[in-house]
Amino acid sequence: MKIQFLGATTEVTGSKFLLTTQQGKKILLDCGMYQGKGLETDAMNRDLGFDPKDIDYLLLSHAHIDHSGLIPYIYKLGFRGVVVCTSATRDLCSIMLPDSGKIQEADTHQFNKKRAKEGLPPVEPLYNMQDAAAAMRCFVTIPLDLDFALTPDFTLRFIDSGHMLGSSAIYMTVKEHQETKTLCYTGDIGRFNKKILPNPLPFPQADYIITESTYGDRLHPTIENAKQELMLIVKDAICKRRGKLIIPSFAIGRTQELVYALQQLKNDNNLPDIEIFVDSPLAVSATEIFRLHFECFNEEMQDYLQTDKDPFDFDKLHYVRSIDDSKRLNSYHNPCIIISASGMMEAGRIKHHLANNIENKRNTILSVGYCSPTTLGAKIIRGDKRVSIFGVPYEVRATVCTLEAFSGHADYQEMIQYLSCQNPQKVKKLFIVHGEDQARNTYSKHLTNAGFHHCCIPFYKEEVVL
Repeated sequence: MKIQFLGATTEVTGSKFLLTTQQGKKILLDCGMYQGKGLETDAMNRDLGFDPKDIDYLLLSHAHIDHSGLIPYIYKLGFRGVVVCTSATRDLCSIMLPDSGKIQEADTHQFNKKRAKEGLPPVEPLYNMQDAAAAMRCFVTIPLDLDFALTPDFTLRFIDSGHMLGSSAIYMTVKEHQETKTLCYTGDIGRFNKKILPNPLPFPQADYIITESTYGDRLHPTIENAKQELMLIVKDAICKRRGKLIIPSFAIGRTQELVYALQQLKNDNNLPDIEIFVDSPLAVSATEIFRLHFECFNEEMQDYLQTDKDPFDFDKLHYVRSIDDSKRLNSYHNPCIIISASGMMEAGRIKHHLANNIENKRNTILSVGYCSPTTLGAKIIRGDKRVSIFGVPYEVRATVCTLEAFSGHADYQEMIQYLSCQNPQKVKKLFIVHGEDQARNTYSKHLTNAGFHHCCIPFYKEEVVL
């Protein structure tokens, strides 16, 4: 068996890892989209490194676009294999992938207007909404913690990774030449002691591990302090500055955690009497899917549901779907909270809210998650005084703050805690992916100190025989 690293090698997007078994089966681990590099991103997404028609199975760790976003693209190019995932992941993909297709179409339409002015031919989007809808026919779901024989020689098991609804590590057992090899792909690893999802669960001893390193060089504030920190930021933005609090947030997972935290603050009488708007059609649909999968919640949330049947709805909270209702927020001048996608501030309605509010010093922009270095979000967080939004320069006069406690990714201590289920001496190789170079290199040193002495940092398109 060999593995080829076709994405997420020097960054945190574009996860794609191709397994080829001795019997010739081609099994893809995730098929994620590169994000946040402008025109360069499009070229990277089109360079798959494999023929989609050759892929027999695609094992999907979770629904985030940087792990699932190219599934419609490979379907468009001839993939007719089977996508295997959990039921919650399938349900989330059913809304996220068409939404991504819609964004592809809209972005390409705007880009082609510029090309037409320059006398250049139009380009096609990677895929459209119809491609995404058609690709959903390939999905097959299996429960967590069930050994599933993909072939007579290849068995897999999904184990909850605590990162987002339906997310899982993929534990694989492969028989070749009378020898059994085990491989675990962790996908993205969630934090411990989160308020909605369970802790990442341990997985059996593995010979080989492929693991993420998003925050391999960083420690997060404790989750226990997250609600208190959020309360202080809200009171500063609303009560002291008397402005809008704009929160760019990933529509899936992060938005629901924020809504739940705000509801708890309201229940504790620690939330100002203001309107809260969740302005993201995708977030609205995702919240409905969260309501369908209460079995994915942790014990704390299960207990909470005994007294409150809907933790994602309360007085003063408004879910915004229509474009007209979204535009009306531009003329809403009272202090309020606006939560809108996307989390990296690269696409979606958040860009309109930033354009309308970033130059007002009364307003506050709160980042609650990771932003790739080249994204608009990263530029705002690092303190750029001027940024470009829709090609127009804007002065950054709003207060900018961050709250990493809501991150969906474990920090390096939590990731090592997660890997403590393994005997490091029995791990033949541990491949570090899904991280910037500094994060991967630093995390490799932390892992070595924890006893993992066979860490590898693969390069793009590298092939390794297992």
